[in-house]
Amino acid sequence: MALNKSMHARNRYKDKPPDFAYLAAKYPDFQQHVQTTLTGRVSLNFKDPEAVRALTCTLLKEDFGLTIDIPVERLIPTVPLRLNYIHWVEDLIGHQDADKQVLRRGIDIGTGASCIYPLLGATLNGWYFLATEVDDMCFNYAKKNVEQNNLSDLIKVVKVPQKTLLMDALKEESEIVYDFCMCNPPFFANQLEAKGVNSRNPRRPPPSSVNTGGITEIMAEGGELEFVKRIIHDSLQLKKRLRWYSCMLGKKCSLAPLKEELRIQGVPKVTHTEFCQGRTMRWALAWSFYDDVQVPSPPSKRRKLEKPRKPITFMVLASTVKELSIKAAAMGWDAVEAIAVVRAWVEKILSDLKVQHKRVPCGKDEVSLFVTAIENSWIHLRRKKRERIRQLRELPRASEDTLQAMEEEKNSQKSVSNNSDCENPKTEDSETGFMAPDEDVHLTAGDGLTEESAAKEEHSEHVKEEETEAKWGETSLGKGYSNAKEEPCPSEEASNLTVEKEQSPKETSRCFLFKCLMNVKKEGNDVLVEMHWVEGQNRDLMNQLCTYLRNQILRLVAS
Repeated sequence: MALNKSMHARNRYKDKPPDFAYLAAKYPDFQQHVQTTLTGRVSLNFKDPEAVRALTCTLLKEDFGLTIDIPVERLIPTVPLRLNYIHWVEDLIGHQDADKQVLRRGIDIGTGASCIYPLLGATLNGWYFLATEVDDMCFNYAKKNVEQNNLSDLIKVVKVPQKTLLMDALKEESEIVYDFCMCNPPFFANQLEAKGVNSRNPRRPPPSSVNTGGITEIMAEGGELEFVKRIIHDSLQLKKRLRWYSCMLGKKCSLAPLKEELRIQGVPKVTHTEFCQGRTMRWALAWSFYDDVQVPSPPSKRRKLEKPRKPITFMVLASTVKELSIKAAAMGWDAVEAIAVVRAWVEKILSDLKVQHKRVPCGKDEVSLFVTAIENSWIHLRRKKRERIRQLRELPRASEDTLQAMEEEKNSQKSVSNNSDCENPKTEDSETGFMAPDEDVHLTAGDGLTEESAAKEEHSEHVKEEETEAKWGETSLGKGYSNAKEEPCPSEEASNLTVEKEQSPKETSRCFLFKCLMNVKKEGNDVLVEMHWVEGQNRDLMNQLCTYLRNQILRLVAS
């Protein structure tokens, strides 16, 4: 059963499909339809209507204590599919969270000979059902199945005229508000469509099960699309007589036009779902005119939220861990265990990158870090470094005449200020010779220092030094140009620096690139590092950081 994992979470057959061998041994009527292969595997021919009927009757008897009779000429329901629909209705009306003593009322439009929805709903949840039917044979069998299971007090089967849906069925019960309606409509518009001509993708394999059912059960004018539109138009007149209206669909292509019809009619609450079982998929649509109902999430959105993401990982081999331990001991670290050694080096690399991280509780024999990346500090480091050095070397220099004039002016100012202390002394810029406020000495002096250390910086792999020098270089570049144009007021500069420092933490706290959970744990003699995505802008950024961490660890050993 390929789609069983996508069944409703409460469907009893999701994790435990029927045991044909056990059922065959217990029920002789079912045993005559099973086949045993040479390998001992018990199977069933789903293209045989008698075999499908035997399976349905056996499952209802074994798992729900229900005894039913179904004519082979009418639709034979599959139990897991119908159970999916019942559980979804439970979600719609909030049955799991509500008081179980409150009587819930539902309508089954076209209940069929089996009367399976009312029988399951009444048996599992004690729901009251109004079951309608237009076919004489189906009506008689449905009444018989209700009576032989002693459920006449909860299920009322009524015979209605052709093309009757909700309006005529509710004429006699004008005061009752129903919680929901269910419907398994005729899927096809004609015989050709029922046989798959012009309605089934030729690339799809043929159906693996037989298509049973009477004319009124499988075909209707306009197919399921027009049939459900008639229910929508009835609901526009009944509105709050039912809290939820719902229908099953046999074709996914019917879903979009029906949702569009509901949108055009201004229906406020609309949702849909998928029913998966075996190799069969069905869809269902539900809508409500009540504002206070809880709307279950569509399956596609829910699956996207629940889909587990595989972590990004890399392995640190035992030989690499040994080399890292030696280097850690040389640095005076007290890390001894393999996990502690790798964790210490990872934390150091993250700190150098200025990537926020903190330890969080975790399982035994592992260490977990919660990582928050504010900026991308691990990409194109060499390119950024070369660009800084190039910019520093291209800083504008004053001409010889300008330098000489500035020197003479400086000497004359010194002679005037020999006998008194100046409140705002001036100093000469080491690069340009321009006069700058004393508050900027620590900034402008960096020009000469940064250029002198450029050669050393070329070979340095220490990321913290690179970023520190970047700030000094960029600040020096900005100051050089501002001094060349106009000399700023010291108080203005001081206030600007203060504002920048105050704004920076706020801006940092408002945005981040991504957050992830990093686990460091033993894998035999090696150490495995896992990075689990939490949230952020782009998962590729976490992949880049993971690659950078791995490469840095390998470089540590190689050096």
